[in-house]
Amino acid sequence: MYIQKLKYPVLLLYLFFLGCGEAPKERPETPQATVTRDSLKEATKVTQEKDSTSMEVAEKPFELTEENAIDFFFDYQKGLPTTRVKLTTSLGSFTVELYDNVPYHKANFIYLTKKGYFNNTMFHRVVKDFIIQGGNADNLETARKRKEIGRYLLPPDTRKGHRHHRGTISMPSSEIDNPHMLASPYEFFIVVTDPGSYHLDGNYTPFGRVVEGMDVVDLINQQPVDDGDWPSKNIYIKKAEILK
Repeated sequence: MYIQKLKYPVLLLYLFFLGCGEAPKERPETPQATVTRDSLKEATKVTQEKDSTSMEVAEKPFELTEENAIDFFFDYQKGLPTTRVKLTTSLGSFTVELYDNVPYHKANFIYLTKKGYFNNTMFHRVVKDFIIQGGNADNLETARKRKEIGRYLLPPDTRKGHRHHRGTISMPSSEIDNPHMLASPYEFFIVVTDPGSYHLDGNYTPFGRVVEGMDVVDLINQQPVDDGDWPSKNIYIKKAEILK
């Protein structure tokens, strides 16, 4: 009887030590953290932030191209109010008002102004008693800005009733092989001729007019130039800004 009573305690003790032994290697055990609702939310938030950061790094910055520019400016111009842009130059400042019914060219000029493109560009072409032309420069900063914004052209929009009167701001055509007179979006010219240069009508797109500071435009037009119409002394556009 004594042996019979001892049999089961020994068996229980054996099973106890067996249960405390090393677990089989094919099923390793790991500590399990206690997951509360708050800690789960925090972990999810961190994961989402990491995923978002990874996506931002992977995404290519938006660039305008021949394929997307028209669609982009069609959406961009929606709801834009009548807009005035002030250009502060190294010879003074003047203000242009953009025409509402030339939407792509208006939107393009506003977009480039807000991107800071025109800042530190130049009036690089001055033709006496004809035009001043701006928006270009022989510096790396301007080349970098163009690369970041994109390469594209704009179609002419010449049938809205606007003519090249004195003070008109218009857009030159691209220098590339360009039978359709597509506009170079980064540059603009302002007519100085009195009363105007009407031989330009139908070929170039007027998209605004000078409403203040025409005396500064005339002053720029009077500066000495070299054989290529580039001013002998650089004339900078220090800042272009949207007026409320």
